[in-house]
Amino acid sequence: MKTFAIVGCGHLGKIVREAYGKGLLDSYRLVAACSMKKEDAIALVEGTDAKAVDSIDEIIAMKVDYIIETAAIACLKDFAVKALEEGISIIPLSIGAFADEDFKASACKAALEGGARIHIPSGAVGGFDAINTLALMAQANGWPIKAGIHTHKGPDSLKRTPLYEDGLQQAEKTVFTGSTKEAIALLPTKVNVAVASALASIGPEKATATITSVPGFIGDDHCITVETEGLKAVADIYSATSDIAAWSIVALLRNLASPMVFF
Repeated sequence: MKTFAIVGCGHLGKIVREAYGKGLLDSYRLVAACSMKKEDAIALVEGTDAKAVDSIDEIIAMKVDYIIETAAIACLKDFAVKALEEGISIIPLSIGAFADEDFKASACKAALEGGARIHIPSGAVGGFDAINTLALMAQANGWPIKAGIHTHKGPDSLKRTPLYEDGLQQAEKTVFTGSTKEAIALLPTKVNVAVASALASIGPEKATATITSVPGFIGDDHCITVETEGLKAVADIYSATSDIAAWSIVALLRNLASPMVFF
């Protein structure tokens, strides 16, 4: 039986814990949880034999098989390389961290040397299998390729960001167009899915990101498009809440343990 720990015990971490409690991860054993607030970790492991720990170093010392990260980019950058060097695979939601090429290179190097893996969950989007396949075909054949994501969201979700202005409450407006690397630098907690789709296709520096604010809009609608010679893939997913991101981790863990794997 594989073991895992949860780093980040907020809403998304709790969803993974609840799925575990419902028996949906019966090939795994939860052994530890860590959070900025110790009481959140204590609450998350209640009813299990897992331990609420004070630091991620304690989790690494346990030699768990997987660390699930539902915290923040800074947190992921702080522990990922060390965990991977120790042979611990990671499943991160703060995928925007990998728009940093130096960090990405260090993490991949550590994974190779430690015999671990960085498993990128689909989060609030999908279609990674198709867009990765198209990108591979384009690369192998020297075809031109375009990839990008267009996100529609409500103006309230942009509050306390550089993109927000009061006028967004009255009229639809495209508030950002650029590379996904530029998008994650501007909005470190809002566009992790854009970086994930870029990593699966042509990279954060080349893949585009567009954000449109729509008055009264609830949730997020992400439309990923990848197009090359004679081929086009479109994945459009709407979600009213962020819950799907945590459930994508549960689905990924089940896939890793299944005799039939969906790619």
